Amino acid sequence: MRRFFIVLLFFAAAFSNAIGRALPLTVKDVCLMLRSGFSSEAVQRELSVRHFAESFDAATEKALTDAGAAPALIDAIKNGSYASSAEEAESALAQRDARAQKSALENERLRNLNTHYQAQRARDLAAPRPLEAPSVVADLVKGDLVCWKNGSVARFDDEALAKKKLIALYFSAHWCAPCRKFTPQLIEFYNRVAPQHPEFEIVLVSADRSPFGMETYLRETQMPWPAVDFAKLPGKAALKKYSGADIPCLVVLDASGKVILDTYVDKKYVGPEKVLTALDAIFAQPPATAVTASR
Repeated sequence: MRRFFIVLLFFAAAFSNAIGRALPLTVKDVCLMLRSGFSSEAVQRELSVRHFAESFDAATEKALTDAGAAPALIDAIKNGSYASSAEEAESALAQRDARAQKSALENERLRNLNTHYQAQRARDLAAPRPLEAPSVVADLVKGDLVCWKNGSVARFDDEALAKKKLIALYFSAHWCAPCRKFTPQLIEFYNRVAPQHPEFEIVLVSADRSPFGMETYLRETQMPWPAVDFAKLPGKAALKKYSGADIPCLVVLDASGKVILDTYVDKKYVGPEKVLTALDAIFAQPPATAVTASR
């Protein structure tokens, strides 16, 4: 949790630096820092740079006390030692409100996406259509997939891929340290979700520099999903167009090839973890619930 808040502060600081200085902290920010493991002294150091955006009242004092603030920190805030100017406070609160509104809109978008996906899944389960057109992604990799099996790279039977409703393209490489850090998390997610959701699959699109590099990656991680054969990668420009500039990159497509979830949002890298969070939200809802919600 502390690491999460550090990342949160980093992005807040990066945004506010663009307009000249870091945003002042609110009581909510301070309480979250304290509950995340920051000492009162560390919070005071942060306040000395960024200041405090809100007025002090009984509710503020109670919130700080409940969060574990030291008396010295409470007294300093109460005495106005870190008070920001009225203009700074108003600007900070307005920008936080704007970000909260943007976040609410994104959450609503994800809820609508989940409702649409679950309703479609319910219809598919109720009335399967065996003559459906094959997946666009399956067509792009047909006959060109391998997997790690019994201690070596083996040909992957990709017939089942044509029936998948969601296919995640995982752009990654063994030489990429952030990729090696994220891949175990993705494997844990896959092993937990895939058995309950046979309509979902992941395909590795390697950015390794040699067949040995990709094979080492498959072997060391015991990667449970298929990968595009390294020898066939030069001819897969249609797949690589889905990747952004940086890896690891996880892009989820529906059967038609439409991007459902992406590691990039408005061309900004937000990380593959956000894709997993959104997928978890989609998979967490039973089809019946989604159908009811869509009416």
